[in-house]
Amino acid sequence: MKVRVDPEKCQGHNRCYSLAPELFVVDDYGYASEAEDGIVPPELEEKAKLAEANCPEHAVIIED
Repeated sequence: MKVRVDPEKCQGHNRCYSLAPELFVVDDYGYASEAEDGIVPPELEEKAKLAEANCPEHAVIIED
C-alpha cells in the first residue's frame, strides 16, 4: 500500500499528520506530503485509511 497527497487539493488542515505523523510531513506553510516515498508499512495501514477518511479536501489518496 502507498499513500500520497494531492498538492492541488491540500489546504493545510493537517488532519493527516495529526492522525498518522509516521506517514506524512508538513512544510513551513502547513501543507502535507507523504513521507518515505509514500510506502505504508502493514502495521500503519489502518492509520493511512483513517487519514484518508478524515481529509476534508480528499487530498489523501491510498493506492494499492
